[in-house]
Parts: sequence; structure tokens; C-alpha cells
Amino acid sequence: MAVEVLTTADGRAKTELSRRHASAWFAARKGEADPIAVGTAHPPLHPARPERPELLSPRDVPRRRPGSEAGRIALLHAVAHIELNAVDLHWDIIARFGHVPMPVGFYDDWVKCADEESKHFNMVCDVLENIGSHYGALPAHAGMWRAAEDTAEDLMGRLAVVPMVLEARGLDVTPGMIDIFRKAGLTQAVAALEVIYAEEVGHVAYGSKWFHFLCGRENTDPKDAFHALVRRYFHGALKPPFNEEKRAEAGLPPDFYWPLAEETPQRERGI
Repeated sequence: MAVEVLTTADGRAKTELSRRHASAWFAARKGEADPIAVGTAHPPLHPARPERPELLSPRDVPRRRPGSEAGRIALLHAVAHIELNAVDLHWDIIARFGHVPMPVGFYDDWVKCADEESKHFNMVCDVLENIGSHYGALPAHAGMWRAAEDTAEDLMGRLAVVPMVLEARGLDVTPGMIDIFRKAGLTQAVAALEVIYAEEVGHVAYGSKWFHFLCGRENTDPKDAFHALVRRYFHGALKPPFNEEKRAEAGLPPDFYWPLAEETPQRERGI
């Protein structure tokens, strides 16, 4: 089921399939359908993608001011791209690490995340289409899958970098995006982003929960392990300001991320 989503290119088709599989999984978990076994799979290193958007190096993606209509469209397009990547990331963690013995709740959490990210993608696409654009109309960031590639053989690394760094960053920046669209009077965009903001807390929390679970199983200090894995796999900078309230709600205390932010200048200079 996960690989089928990963190998579907069109965004709307991918998310429709994702939601259908999530519904089937939870129906089975409630005893409303035959049980679905957790097996192993061979997912592609890169998920299937539509012909558009054109994927560019981060430095080549045009920057637009969010105060303009073109800038707001570009911002929504970037959010849609992030959400589509998130759909694949959550199905990928299921497919790629099926050989790692995990409680069934692990699969419940990531199927739920994939379902919610699918909903988010479609909500943002609806906004884009209602203001005269669509997903694929603009170029997008090609580097978003790098975290998945880098952690393809390390489940703890995947949990540290994807939900606990990348998705946690969404908690920091989404309130500012909501303000931009509220000031522009785009109520549909505000409503979509408010749903995303509320549900992303849970996604970060699932990452933290299963990261701590694995640390406990390996008798490893979670904070030390998190710092080591982020230094190994994350290529960007942890940039304040941080949404400390929502991060704490998701199980991320300040001593996890502030030390990595404070050493950023040394890391960027290669020291």
C-alpha cells in the first residue's frame, strides 16, 4: 500500500490513494474489515513526481515578496509542495523500515500523518485553484527529499530529521504565514493553514514519541542521540525564533534544539 502511493506521480491521484489506503487501514484496525498484515517492501529511493512543477536547486527557486498576490501564490505553492513531500515521507517510513520490529501503534501514527498531509495538500491546492493558479504552475524546491535519502538506512535518523527538525520548523513559521493571508483577506487560505498548524503538532509529537521509544530500547540518552543524528544528517541551520510553546506540546524541550542553533555559525564555517 505504501509503495503504491510512493509510485503514483500525480499529486491529486497520490493523495486520493493515500487517503483510501489510510481508511482501509483504520477500518481493519477497528475490526470493520479483514486485518492488514505489516510486511516488508522495497520502496523507490525517489517517489514518483508529476512533470510539473519543475524541480530546481533551492538557490534557483525565485523569491517573491509575500505582500503581493504573486508572492502569496508562490507561498501557497511552496506549502503544497511541502505537503506532497510529507505524504511520501510518511508512507516511506512505513515501507522503508518495515524490517524493524515496531509496535502496531507506529503504523497507526504514520498512516494517520499521511492521511492528514494528503488532506492538507488538497486544501492548499483548492486555495490555489480558487485564486487562479494550481500546483505545478511554479518551479519548486528539489532538495526536500534529501533528508529521506540521507536517512534511508537509519530509522532514528529519519525520526530526528524529518518530524523533529523539518516538521518542527513548520510550527515556527506557520503563524506568520497565517497572518500574511489574514491581512490579505484570504479566509480560505487562513482556514487551511490553521488546520495544518493544529495537526502538525501531532506529527512532531509522533516523531518524538517513537524516537524516545527507540532510545529506550537501545538504552541511549535521547537528547545526546538527537544532537548526534542532527549533526550527522541535517545540512541546514536550526534557526530561531522557535515556537517553544508548540514544540513543548509536541514533546520537544528547548535543550534538544537550542544547543544546535547556538553552534550554527561554527558548523557553517566547518569548524
